[in-house]
Formats: sequence, C-alpha cells, structure tokens
Amino acid sequence: MLIIKQVIGIDISMDSFTCCVGIINTDQRTVIAPHKEFKNHITGIKQFYTFALTQQIQNVPQYFIMEATGVYYESLAYFLKSQGAHVIVVLPNKSKHFSKTLTIKSKTDPIDAHMLTQMGLEKRLSEWEPPSELMKELKLLTREHLSLKELKTDAKNRIHAKRHSFKPSKDTIKRLKQQIALYDRHIKIVESSIQMLLKKDQKTWEKIDNILTVNGIGFMTIAKVLAETNAFALIRNGKQLTSYAGLDVVLKESGKHRGKTIISKKGNHHLRMSVYMPAISAIKSNPLMKTYYNRMLDNGKPKKAGVVAVARKLLLLIYYLWVNNTPYNPHYSP
Repeated sequence: MLIIKQVIGIDISMDSFTCCVGIINTDQRTVIAPHKEFKNHITGIKQFYTFALTQQIQNVPQYFIMEATGVYYESLAYFLKSQGAHVIVVLPNKSKHFSKTLTIKSKTDPIDAHMLTQMGLEKRLSEWEPPSELMKELKLLTREHLSLKELKTDAKNRIHAKRHSFKPSKDTIKRLKQQIALYDRHIKIVESSIQMLLKKDQKTWEKIDNILTVNGIGFMTIAKVLAETNAFALIRNGKQLTSYAGLDVVLKESGKHRGKTIISKKGNHHLRMSVYMPAISAIKSNPLMKTYYNRMLDNGKPKKAGVVAVARKLLLLIYYLWVNNTPYNPHYSP
C-alpha cells in the first residue's frame, strides 16, 4: 500500500515540546513512531526541524500539527512556516473533542502528541495562516489593557480592605490612590494606541464602525474579540465560536440523575470575559437584549444564565456582522 500522508503531532509547553511522527496509507492504516522531545527555544526548534527533514518521505506531503495553547506554540509555528512547511494549528476544544473518540484515559505530553498525530492523519484540516502584524500587535495591546484593568481592580480592593481595617494607614491609602491614577493614565494610552492601530486599516475600521452601532457593544469589546479570535480566522461557524469561548451549553445526565444545563467554560477565558460584562450593559441599554433577557427569566432561568445567554448573543452578533461586513439590523437575530 502507498503512503499518502505523513504527520508530526506536537504537544508544546513553555520549556519543551514532544512530537510523534505518523504515516497513513491508502488502506487507511496508520503507524505512529515513539515520541521524541526537544527544547522550546530556537536551538531546539532547529534541531527538531533537522530531525523532521530526516523523517520526510519522498513525494509524500508532511504536515506539522499543534494546538493553539497560549503563546508557547508561536515560535515553532512561525519558524516552520518560514521554512515553507505545512503547518496546522487547531483550537484546543477541537482536539479535545477528537480525543474523546479514542480509548485514552490518561493525559501526558507523549499521549497528547500521539493523539494530535492521529488526528492529523485521520482528519482533513485547514493549514494555519499566521496572523497579520496588525492582529499580533492588537492582541499584545488588549492583553496589556486587561492586565492594567486587573491591577487597578486589585488596588481598589486593597483600599477598601484598608479603610475597613483597624487604624488604617492614610499614607498607604494615598499611595494606592496614586497607583490607580497611574493605571488610569496607562489604560487611556493603551486604548488610544488600539484605536490608532485599527484605524490604519480602512476595511477593518469600516467593519468595526458597523458593529459599534449595536447598543451595549463598545470599541474595546470588539477589539478584544478580534484579538482573541485573530479576526475569526480559525472560526468556521457560530457553533464553533461559542464552543471556543466556552459559552456553549452542556447537559450532564447519568442514569436517574438529571443535571442542570450549564455553559462548558472550556474555552478561551479572555474571549468569554470580553463579552460577559458588556452583556450586563446591553441588558440595560439595548431594548432587544433586555427583552431577550427578561424572556429567559420568565422561562425560569436564573439571572446569571440570562446574562450568559445575552453574552453569547452579542458574541455571535459581532461575528456575523464582521464576516458579512454588513450594517447592524436590529430586527436580525443570529
């Protein structure tokens, strides 16, 4: 039987990565070799690529597959792409769904690398396209914005704790207020930088302008959603988007046990939180979202479930307006 594809599955962590080389033939039989480990720095990456070249089979396409986990995969993915390699980057929830189809009970780096190799051999997956310079810079800025917001919240919480403690130090509270003022200045600078960055691309700004007409969706919400999804580059439909955000609804039942429907929360935390707080705002300012929220409550859903439903609706609305490049129609429901 002829070999039709070779796949190298890679499980990446901060300091190292584990890989497995596999092949599949025309009879759909797969063979996966034992794992190898390399350091996740430029020397280790070059050693890995030299190894990969020794494994390459003439006239057989070679694919590298990895998960989009954090930033640890980026150095390897960019290097391989610069060498003209076929690189596939999958969303973690997608690989997790595939792993459930296998008889795997343990989770280790070699097992995950083996699973990714098998996934690449059995599935037809789209090749990864690196994000544009604009999207790379946007993600750095939106993450910085989030960090500053968290530092500001932490300082405000410490002021609250100090004020309610026995004999609070006025000097400490004064310094904390100065920190908050500094964070506020930096937050405004970052927001201004993000706006300037996105205005550089006219088509991008036109799409953002369409979305800004939705009550409850602000500029920073759109920026964060675009940054966390690479402008929806890996997203193929609304269902995949809600799953990636961890806003998909799951039901846990077993035997006579009847559990409640909950959101999975197994997705991009930053993406999920980028629409949660705006959902609360939209319930107050957007009549359609308020009606939708109240209908959820009338059906017996708790308030938090109603907010989550609105957050999911806002995320899908941003997605559909973006991909269709169309003005907002308040009577349209995704």
